[in-house]
Amino acid sequence: MEPIAKRLVVDEQNRPVAVQLDLATYERIEAVLEDYALYQLMQEPDDEEPLSLEAARAYYDALPKGE
Repeated sequence: MEPIAKRLVVDEQNRPVAVQLDLATYERIEAVLEDYALYQLMQEPDDEEPLSLEAARAYYDALPKGE
């Protein structure tokens, strides 16, 4: 695992109050979190029956359409 380059932001009493990350590091962290969340979602059991073609078309037709 790569070390994370960070800068601490401190208050007037020199207490850490925030962390700054460069944009590339933030984007890598964001991608890892999204991948992990997607993996977790895919691992959940799916007890629902798939829609039939007709039901799927009716569902799609009922969705709001963008202009």
